[in-house]
Amino acid sequence: MTYAVIMAGGIGSRFWPESRQERPKQFLNVFGDATLIQNTVARLNGIIPPERCLIVTHERYVEQVKEQLPAVPAENILAEPVSRNTAPCIAYAAHKIKADDPEATMVVLPADHIIRDVRSFHTVLKTAIDTAQTPGTLVTIGIQPTHPETGYGYIQYDGPADLPPISPDNPPDAYPVRTFAEKPDVATAERFLDSGDFLWNSGMFIWRADTILDEIAAHLPDLDEAFAPVAQALESEAAEPLEEAFQNAPSVSIDYGVMEQAETVKVVPGSFGWSDVGDWRAVYELSDKDEHGNAIQGEVIMHDSSRCYVQTDDRLIVLVGIHDAVVVDSGDAVLVSNRESTQQVKNVVQYLHAHQLDEYV
Repeated sequence: MTYAVIMAGGIGSRFWPESRQERPKQFLNVFGDATLIQNTVARLNGIIPPERCLIVTHERYVEQVKEQLPAVPAENILAEPVSRNTAPCIAYAAHKIKADDPEATMVVLPADHIIRDVRSFHTVLKTAIDTAQTPGTLVTIGIQPTHPETGYGYIQYDGPADLPPISPDNPPDAYPVRTFAEKPDVATAERFLDSGDFLWNSGMFIWRADTILDEIAAHLPDLDEAFAPVAQALESEAAEPLEEAFQNAPSVSIDYGVMEQAETVKVVPGSFGWSDVGDWRAVYELSDKDEHGNAIQGEVIMHDSSRCYVQTDDRLIVLVGIHDAVVVDSGDAVLVSNRESTQQVKNVVQYLHAHQLDEYV
């Protein structure tokens, strides 16, 4: 069977001041319908039911997961005692799934992305799941780029530059991956776009549980060794030594630790209104705007101001003669940023930590 593994342990530092350690981005209602993690589980309906969704999160967020996702069984919430990046998170989930279903397939998804066209997403996901049935094959989903974005990693694939439109009657193909590229500068992103054979890295992965564990053993032996006692405990139904496993595990991403090293990696291209909602600029781009290009939430007055994102809950905000800005009032803190600089908000969070201003983090 196919299971979803939803990674929900991050703190979303680029989403400050709304995203905080006690209630990070994935648990926020950003666009007014449901929280990001609720939408992530809901859009899997029809392919993977809630009872086969596993949520991997930090132990401090377990109660929030239970509250927001009552249809997900409590035993499917996997609590990390410490944060150790995506590879240990995935290793833990793979061992849990394989112990119950040795031939299972895993769909690994971040909890905090937006997908507007669920029908097309399902079409792409079905191709990825089918492709992952070949033993030893790792699959990722790549997004057809629309502009030279510097906030995403890229995937170069071996296939046609002009990809046909996707529909249930015309599903996409899977193509061999040539290279993974880190987040580029503007000139490099433009070159990637012009070449026609690069996709945005969505951070979504599909593979058999036994395949990813074999690849972890081959490329991340320290991680494999750290989780060997967990695998043994699962086989004997003993208590899982998670604290020791996570403390001993290297903090490494699955992209760097496995995907960039593995021999058989394929990518399924897709175009389904995807965004990782990585910062406030992305929220602005996804929001409805008035005739001046302003996106507003809350009680806001705009005078001679344009192309701004303004969000407030409890008090009036007035902008006069301001353009291309982001203003977010969370009650105890206010962010004011140039719209193109919002990736740097994470540096503010680092500053707050460094100066013992933890009440604002």
